[in-house]
Amino acid sequence: MTMLQRSNNPQIAHFGHTLYTILMFQEFTSPANPDEGAGRTRRLQTRLADLGIDAFVVPRADEHMGEYVPSSAERLMWLTGFTGSAGMAIVGRRFAGLFVDGRYTLQAGSQVDAKLFEIVQIPDTNPGDWLAAKLGEGTVVGFDPWLHPTAWVKTFEATLAKSGIKLKSVARNPVDQLWGAERPAPPLGAVTVQPIKYAGVSAEAKIVDLQRGLRADNRDAVILTLPDSIAWAFNIRGTDVKHNPTPLAFAIVHAAGKPELFLDKRKIGAETKAHLAGLVRLRDPADLAERVKALRDAKRRVQLDEGTAAHWFRRALGVKNALVTDARDPCILPKARKNAAEIAGSRTAHERDGVAMTRYLAWLDREAASGRIDEIQAVQRLEEMRADTQALKEISFDTISGSGPNGAIVHYRVTEATSRKLAKGELFLVDSGAQYQDGTTDVTRTVAIGKPTQEMRERFTLVLKGMIAISMLRFPKATTGAHIDAFARKALWDAGLDFDHGTGHGVGSYLSVHEGPQSISKRGHVALEPGMIISNEPGYYKTGAYGIRIENLVLVSAPTDVPGGERPMMSFETLTLVPIDRRLVEPKLMSPDELRWLDGYHARVRETIGPHLGPEDRAWLVTATEKVGKG
Repeated sequence: MTMLQRSNNPQIAHFGHTLYTILMFQEFTSPANPDEGAGRTRRLQTRLADLGIDAFVVPRADEHMGEYVPSSAERLMWLTGFTGSAGMAIVGRRFAGLFVDGRYTLQAGSQVDAKLFEIVQIPDTNPGDWLAAKLGEGTVVGFDPWLHPTAWVKTFEATLAKSGIKLKSVARNPVDQLWGAERPAPPLGAVTVQPIKYAGVSAEAKIVDLQRGLRADNRDAVILTLPDSIAWAFNIRGTDVKHNPTPLAFAIVHAAGKPELFLDKRKIGAETKAHLAGLVRLRDPADLAERVKALRDAKRRVQLDEGTAAHWFRRALGVKNALVTDARDPCILPKARKNAAEIAGSRTAHERDGVAMTRYLAWLDREAASGRIDEIQAVQRLEEMRADTQALKEISFDTISGSGPNGAIVHYRVTEATSRKLAKGELFLVDSGAQYQDGTTDVTRTVAIGKPTQEMRERFTLVLKGMIAISMLRFPKATTGAHIDAFARKALWDAGLDFDHGTGHGVGSYLSVHEGPQSISKRGHVALEPGMIISNEPGYYKTGAYGIRIENLVLVSAPTDVPGGERPMMSFETLTLVPIDRRLVEPKLMSPDELRWLDGYHARVRETIGPHLGPEDRAWLVTATEKVGKG
């Protein structure tokens, strides 16, 4: 098998009669301890009075407001024990709450001390309203201005003000003080160049477009704070954050002249240094404060995205500075609209990934019913299959490998403590993805281990109907994800069922697997545009029993005329090429059009993936992609 330079922790796995030594991108020890979290939280509570505050807000965020953060920024996990990728704690002198969305309610309940923390689901409960009910008039709530965007500060401050509560910025984060010397050092991951054959557009051209936009809007500069925006704009990639090929950096793009890139020079090798030399003025991160304040002192007209930039920037520029304009990060939309090279790369990456996934599902079908395979071994085997492509750079997120009841935990992360065997009569949900230099993948399949129950088949089919509804959809310009989200849910709603997560998220091009601004969700109010890549992943979760999710990535296609129609319509091109478990399909619940779509999809998978497989796996694929209804 192929060995890659990955984690320092080799995992030894037995698959059938073969022994594999695998250097994993994913680790299976839990980095959090609920018992320690409770003690740490109580220590924080005792410090609040000395800080002159009655409560302190601890988000799951770093200075860049990214969803994925380095270990040095895992404050929420260190404090509470919660390991999810989204959440927030509010710790008062005599109370504590952990705020999570519907993806994480089950996980939060198992990871934090329920005697100390009240687990609150958002958006059902507004954190500001919750806090106002806990505190009286004249009390003070502290926050770290580096860990919250200005938009959040304004909204939270206004909510608290209704109850006479003040929001106060703190100079030093008390969680960092408690963490002390045990806190990991900030990362120094290597920064590399994304070649033009994959990027499609040169960094010079992107900078020219950004500068043209600034001049058109009568602005002198824009501050970029999102790592994936900076990676995209300068055609660089990084290794600072696990599973995300982005460097942690800041940038100031001026309307004229070279941009300033604040990036630790220790991350840069000779090739990257040469790439950046004529492109930017490379600055030490320690110079950021001085350069931002220089913009203020020179009375520059500065663009800042108050929805994604840390509030520290607004404070440094002057909270009441009328020369600062709140406007969306100008990289976000062009980054989401994939160019021709990025689209071609994504198609190639999905074909490659489809081969690995098909080999994996064939292996799973042969081995899982034996009762010898557990969730960790299932992850290891999948990563090995992707490594065999010789193109794997990283996985795009920790693989969700949930058998039986663990599959009902939407963002389940398997550990040595939670791993269970795949067993007959259960469902196995595997949600995974890969980072290849030509594209990022994300695919979920739910498979039957042994014979599924009739209820499993019926509910799987309802989820599948929703996924197919999105796949087949035609829609006009200006359609948003909120407009189409219900198509994925209708079959479930008709049966009195639903799921508590969005139907789809944007995906980057060898960037973050979660990319805005587009989404298919009740809150997805950005119009879908040609070139956007988005996931299509409805689900159903029966707590304590099983989970079902089926996910393909789709590409928004340009509008085309409809025969006899009056308006051109956009549609989705399915990128993912992986069989769907036909044993879980109940044909009588599906319409003829749905069955035609499924059979056509499987024919495409068979024709595209089959030639890349060995005889045994190819034979499995032929059976797995037979027309539904043939036995």
